[in-house]
Amino acid sequence: MARDVRLLPKAHLHLHFTGSMRPETLLELADLHGVHLPEALTSGHPPKLRATDERGWFRFQRLYDSARCCLRTAEDIQRLVREAAEEDARDGSGWLEIQVDPTSYAPRLGGLIPTMEIILDAVESASRETGVGMAVIVAANRMKHPLDARTLARLAVRYADRGVVGFGLSNDERRGLARDFDRAFAIAREGGLLAAPHGGELAGPSSVRDCLDDLHAGRVGHGVRAAEDPRLLRKLAERQITCEVCPASNVALGVYEKPEDVPLRTLFDAGVPMALGADDPLLFGSRLAAQYEIARDFHAFTDEELAELARQSVRGSAAPQDVRDRLLSGIDDWLALPA
Repeated sequence: MARDVRLLPKAHLHLHFTGSMRPETLLELADLHGVHLPEALTSGHPPKLRATDERGWFRFQRLYDSARCCLRTAEDIQRLVREAAEEDARDGSGWLEIQVDPTSYAPRLGGLIPTMEIILDAVESASRETGVGMAVIVAANRMKHPLDARTLARLAVRYADRGVVGFGLSNDERRGLARDFDRAFAIAREGGLLAAPHGGELAGPSSVRDCLDDLHAGRVGHGVRAAEDPRLLRKLAERQITCEVCPASNVALGVYEKPEDVPLRTLFDAGVPMALGADDPLLFGSRLAAQYEIARDFHAFTDEELAELARQSVRGSAAPQDVRDRLLSGIDDWLALPA
């Protein structure tokens, strides 16, 4: 009998803020604030999504925006963050880096700085209450002007001593050029933050290469389509650039047809570090432990290989050394359990 992957200590490096919400919380907040949700968010089942064309991506983004409209108060933010930490704790995560674009919430929370204060206070409280170490990745939106990204980079650096550990770039990677955001990423890196832009999901290997060459990424959100380019795989392996791979998300958005098509084994065997992530559980219907179950059930990862995936997630994180040491030791303890 296989070991329980929920008991395997791990780090969670790819979780979006609104997308981390529990479905029941979304319904309760919508009722509280009088928000009319699309039927796809109220049916009790994950919505059918396919974002490999522009219309599909628009539908996905519309659902995400509808859910975000339900987060209107500091109490809503606190609840979301606490519940995200609780879910991660159940799945064995000892370190969570949650990704947020604060501009999305600022109009209702008094501006960018009050919004960051609310989010970071919520992160600190949730971490204390659940025992899950937490940090924040501030993410710019590549659908907006690069000057907006610079503003966010400066904001992120301002809070580098309060729990912000990285700077990202999200939304449809087929739109705009990575190099347009190079100055924002330079500001973030000069301020000591990890560069963690999205690439290699909806766009191919070239988008991963752009993240490395133009934005000097230390980690890549998704990155899974690097598997299509052996030279790029070697580059990622040589530099030990962690790819935040989200198998259930890849299938839900139509990047791959079936779980077994996600090239986890290709990346792993090439020596590319991976951190499995849930991306947007609200929309995709599965959380962190389920991603490890996909690796086991569809890609024949052994418990030893799952433990190595967990180690890679910890090594790729911005967790303090004492947290890393504790999680790595816990992974060894998990392997010592009877199978």
